[in-house]
Amino acid sequence: MEPDGFILAQGMGEIMERELSPASTERVPDASRRSLRSLWNRLANYVFVLPGVLFMVIFLVFPILYNLLISFQNVTLMNLRGEHDFVGLLNYKTIFQDEVFAVSFKNSAIFTVLSIVFQFGIGFALALFFNLRFPGRGMMRSLMLLAWMMPIVITATLFKWMLAGDHGVMNYLMQLFGMIDSHRFWLTEEKTALYGTILANIWIGVPFNMIILLAGLQSLPDHLYEAARIDGAGRWRQFRDITLPLMRPTILVLLMLGLIYTFKVFDLIFIMTGGGPVNASTVFPLYAYRLAFINFEFSLGAAVSSIMFFVLMALSAVYLRMMRKEEHH
Repeated sequence: MEPDGFILAQGMGEIMERELSPASTERVPDASRRSLRSLWNRLANYVFVLPGVLFMVIFLVFPILYNLLISFQNVTLMNLRGEHDFVGLLNYKTIFQDEVFAVSFKNSAIFTVLSIVFQFGIGFALALFFNLRFPGRGMMRSLMLLAWMMPIVITATLFKWMLAGDHGVMNYLMQLFGMIDSHRFWLTEEKTALYGTILANIWIGVPFNMIILLAGLQSLPDHLYEAARIDGAGRWRQFRDITLPLMRPTILVLLMLGLIYTFKVFDLIFIMTGGGPVNASTVFPLYAYRLAFINFEFSLGAAVSSIMFFVLMALSAVYLRMMRKEEHH
């Protein structure tokens, strides 16, 4: 029998030989290469995301923060290049005491609510109609999208001509059917100016509502309607018990997008009425524009813009809460 010391030495030699073999010496570089490759993959992900992050910071986060900052300062055309005094909530107090603020808030609420109600209602009706199978529906659906695809400047100018008091087609048609006795100046009268802009905005928004709702309707499963027909359910019951519940997520998204877009409409009203007459059609964006770029009270304009931002943030928070409840159901 060999001594224990010899066996132990032989075992240690075999271990050292395995450790010093070429295969073992290659393991360390391979492991380091894998770790470096993993680190590079992680860094590459951040590198690809970096342009989008920089874009959001430069063109979204920074303007919002800067707008919020100058809303607490006294920035006018006279001291635009100089130092700006910190005034706290004075700009917001001045805005809330201004009569035009209350008028613009009321006009924004009326403009937003009426536009969304009619855009959604007419769009839903058209979506249900175009969801049926009939000859020429593809061409008709494409023609409907022209109103949404047309530039706002062209649409606003067309409706300005149509609602003109002397040569507008609206006056001609209403007189033809005996609805009015004489010409009306729809966009220069205080009672009708805002509603003329609402009419134009409804015409613009209907195709967008229609196409989103139509996409949602076409994604609904047909077997549910077949089962409902077998059970004797009519069209109204199918619409109430199947279509509306299944379309709820799409409807919530559409209403939220419409609310955000409509609340900040500026160009349409600016071209059609300019906010007049006597602020009858002045909405929040137009009010902020006047303060900042006509009166050159940049801090007051920033205060109005900040109020708009917080209103939309609150509405977005309500929407997200409703969506969470919808997901839990």
